[in-house]
Amino acid sequence: MRTFRSICFVALGVFAGNAWAADPAYDRIVDDVVARYHLPGVAVGVIEDGKVTYTRTVGEAEAGSGKPITSQSIFKIASNSKAMTASVLARLVDQGKLHWDDPVVKYLPDFRMHDPWVTEHMLVRDLLVHNSGLPEGGGDLMLWPEPNHFSREDIVHGLGYIKPAYGFRAGYAYDNLLYVVAGQVAAAAGGAPYETLVQREIFAPLHLSRCRVGAFDRDATGNVAQPHVRGEDGRYKVGDNTDAVHVEPIASAPAGGIRCSLDDMLAWMGNWLAPTEAQKPWLSAEQRKQMWLARTPMPVSARRKRWDNTHVYAYGYGFRMADVDGQWTVSHTGTLSGMYSMMMLLPDKRSGFVFMINGDADDARTVLGETLLKQFTAPQQHATVKQYADELDAEAKAAAAASKPAKKAEVARKPVVAPFDATRTGTWRDPWFGVVRVCPAGDRLTFVSDKSPLMHGTIVKVGDRWRIDWDEDRMDLEAWVDFKGDGVARRMTLAKVDPDGDFSSDYEDLAFERTGECPAR
Repeated sequence: MRTFRSICFVALGVFAGNAWAADPAYDRIVDDVVARYHLPGVAVGVIEDGKVTYTRTVGEAEAGSGKPITSQSIFKIASNSKAMTASVLARLVDQGKLHWDDPVVKYLPDFRMHDPWVTEHMLVRDLLVHNSGLPEGGGDLMLWPEPNHFSREDIVHGLGYIKPAYGFRAGYAYDNLLYVVAGQVAAAAGGAPYETLVQREIFAPLHLSRCRVGAFDRDATGNVAQPHVRGEDGRYKVGDNTDAVHVEPIASAPAGGIRCSLDDMLAWMGNWLAPTEAQKPWLSAEQRKQMWLARTPMPVSARRKRWDNTHVYAYGYGFRMADVDGQWTVSHTGTLSGMYSMMMLLPDKRSGFVFMINGDADDARTVLGETLLKQFTAPQQHATVKQYADELDAEAKAAAAASKPAKKAEVARKPVVAPFDATRTGTWRDPWFGVVRVCPAGDRLTFVSDKSPLMHGTIVKVGDRWRIDWDEDRMDLEAWVDFKGDGVARRMTLAKVDPDGDFSSDYEDLAFERTGECPAR
């Protein structure tokens, strides 16, 4: 299904009176991507020279529901939330309530990093630019899978136990936890909970009427897109992490917990690309400049160099910056189980695009984003959807073929029931993740986490190794379990079976000590 709408935005009049129609080039791109990847639903919007010129919605908010995606459908924007969190801080800087160079401990006295010197010298701006020394995705198991029982206070406390992977301000590694800390700093400086600040500083003044953060009623809100995952047949199905009627607040909101509609995301983009005279005071020219300064260099992949001729790639305050075909871009993506998104701005052209997909769609996002981007940077020279998609498929096949045969054989060995060995069973504790229990349950040996209830599974023996086979489908990365030592010195560590799996499954950052026996059954 497609929807073309001519409406008047009320976001301080930013797009008032603008109408748009179908564009064959954009239609062809969207059609080809949807057909190639069988997407459950997608919403796409384009701004050209400060005006919305195209919108397109396809599919259903929930497969089989008959409820179409519209420009008012609410999607999880995942890490596109980071720019909004950074903007809350920028607003507070404009108001004189904090400064970018303030120490974090000024606002959060209990804040700790693993190194006391880093604790003392961590500044508010350091929270936003991914150069803290934390390992990539370090501590993300306190955020995902959801729902879990970790609070923001738990996250602030747990940071002190996560060992750094490199020196402070010495390199780039993407993290989420420090954005949660940034939300707590904003709350302390702004005198209100993070969710209240986002409503007050972002949604209300920019009239983002469909955006949501924190608790809300799904049915009263209406038109809420649900996440989808790929089934064994390669087709999408509704995920098991669909929303309850009462959507609860989540600790991860400052890093990736905001939801918005296509109309609201276009209004958000317009505020950055072509702010009206009424909008300009929302954020000072100085703070707008600070948000988009390239601060932490990021690695430029071979594909990015080949496709886009990129020379500079860097992170700012909640945004990524890069040159593409000689043009400057400001962007971010969002990734959650069953929800993918991208926002791409070309400031010099006052143009850009945004799209949101309610399905696990890594390759689809890459291909859709690249083909849309080339409409602005190289309209006569870019490849087709099929060419980009075929190249990604070839890369994946090559990577699979290059996997170590011994590793493949080890994973493929038939698992057997793990013995109830007293040196392995018991209660175990990691200083930031908390308590887990490795205990018999009937004829199974199970792994159960206290604070992350979806992390429960059966421990099996595969050759000479032990593995956790998770009970929940959304736990898609199995984990190896290794036991070392004896007596009070017993240790348990985890590692991804697929070492190239998503970094948010940061099993490698866990280090459990045995603290007691299994509870009596």
